[in-house]
Amino acid sequence: MKNNVLVFGTLNFNNSLIEVKDYLDFSPVFYNKNIFSELTTTGISSLLVDSVILADLDILQSINQIKKIPLLLMQQNSYNSSKLVYDDKIILPLRLEELCNKIINIITTKKFNQNSSVSIKEYIIDKNERKLIRKNLSITITEREIQLIELLYNAKTPLSKNDILKKVWKYAEGTDTHTIQTHIYRLRKKILNKFKDKNFIGNSKKGYFI
Repeated sequence: MKNNVLVFGTLNFNNSLIEVKDYLDFSPVFYNKNIFSELTTTGISSLLVDSVILADLDILQSINQIKKIPLLLMQQNSYNSSKLVYDDKIILPLRLEELCNKIINIITTKKFNQNSSVSIKEYIIDKNERKLIRKNLSITITEREIQLIELLYNAKTPLSKNDILKKVWKYAEGTDTHTIQTHIYRLRKKILNKFKDKNFIGNSKKGYFI
């Protein structure tokens, strides 16, 4: 399935994309000023913006309201790109292959970064480096600790030891609720020693939570 790309372009540019639509590695979805809302960005993997259209300040404002979707800017050499935050740019004129490669590259990069870095409260988990980071401090954490933190953070209610045992350890042989307690104790201790944070993992009668 092709990625959907929301295109902000002039009528001429949009018509050019329609003509070569069958040869694109993505599916263009064209911006409509009259029906645009945050809902129209659902299922959109990237933005493709022709700098010429940014002369319309309403369109510029609409683009700047869109968050967390990578943006490829196509521009002439003279364009002042300070009006817009973008992930990559391409200088016109361009080859079709170059356009497709740029689009796929920024989508892939964005997905990789989203999957390898997770924000939790004022912390960041770097899954590649296996680190829990806050400002300029960090600790090394295990793969199991990453799974545990993500599970507790994403849960809407506190999780019991049995819940954690089932979802993280998959009832592995030789594992019991004492193992859960030990892992949480060690993780809490590492966080307390480095970040002086006693409340990162909380617990109540119903279970553990973040």
